[in-house]
Amino acid sequence: MKKFLNDPADVVRDALTGFIAAHADLVRLHRNPAFVQRAGGTPAGKVAIVSGGGSGHEPLHIGFVGPGMLDAACPGAVFTSPTPDQILAAMDASDAGAGVLLLVKNYDGDVMNFEMAAELATVPCRSVVIDDDAAGGRGVAGTVVVEKLVGAFAETGADLAACEALAVRANRATRSLGVALSSCTVPEVGEPSFAIGVGEMEEGVGIHGERGRRRAAMKPAREITRDMVGTLLASLPQGDDEVLLMTNGFASTPLIELYLMHGLAQEHLERAGLRVTRSLVGNVCTSLDMAGCSFTVTRLDDELRRLWDAPVRTPALAR
Repeated sequence: MKKFLNDPADVVRDALTGFIAAHADLVRLHRNPAFVQRAGGTPAGKVAIVSGGGSGHEPLHIGFVGPGMLDAACPGAVFTSPTPDQILAAMDASDAGAGVLLLVKNYDGDVMNFEMAAELATVPCRSVVIDDDAAGGRGVAGTVVVEKLVGAFAETGADLAACEALAVRANRATRSLGVALSSCTVPEVGEPSFAIGVGEMEEGVGIHGERGRRRAAMKPAREITRDMVGTLLASLPQGDDEVLLMTNGFASTPLIELYLMHGLAQEHLERAGLRVTRSLVGNVCTSLDMAGCSFTVTRLDDELRRLWDAPVRTPALAR
């Protein structure tokens, strides 16, 4: 293993130090317990949107803290849920009088710890579990889409119940699917999570270095994309024919390949009668040093399109 590290046990702490140094105009870091908060705090009377999860997926979640998205994010250890005390501290610091909405990826540790925090909370709160993965109902890259849509909605002054309903609707409209060309290496383990041959790929992977739903022979990009889009369409709920397409890299796939995959996916979606009117390409929900990518498709209506287009200013997404 060759990585830029001091002590593997300190990688999250050291990375947070650098993250805050780079984005001090947008975010604040609370150390004990650790969470990242929007600079200046949540505006008075606005519902606070709080999320989090294991580190190693950057820029998810800490990179999406700021106006138009999250008010706070809790980074756990690598691929490990944040603790209930982190989540509680983030909720208390972020509440601005209108309550807190928790956005939770569908992994056992995340669900358990966020539920525990919600039960112990002294501020009004609700939570929505994100399960966009078409290969198994996990919360994966579609989490970014939900965070953007709900974050924009909260900025309009919507109340807690309305924000919860919007999160549920956005999650139902969103499906993701990933394929890996290599595994990833957790710093404290020091070796890849699983072995994969030169001529193989892993279909239906999650974002924690786990195996996919099946191993397959490597194929040309057009065939890989055709199969991925077919699976996504089979799981995507019925609705408007306008969609958002996000092509997400797992960290080690170069942009030239991500754009190639995005163009192919758009072709397949349009052949199926859908109109791709909004796009995002890049590393937004990663898995340490894994090579591979995922597609996320969200059905858009007029409201969801407006919320996607709404202003946002975070370290990883700004317009």
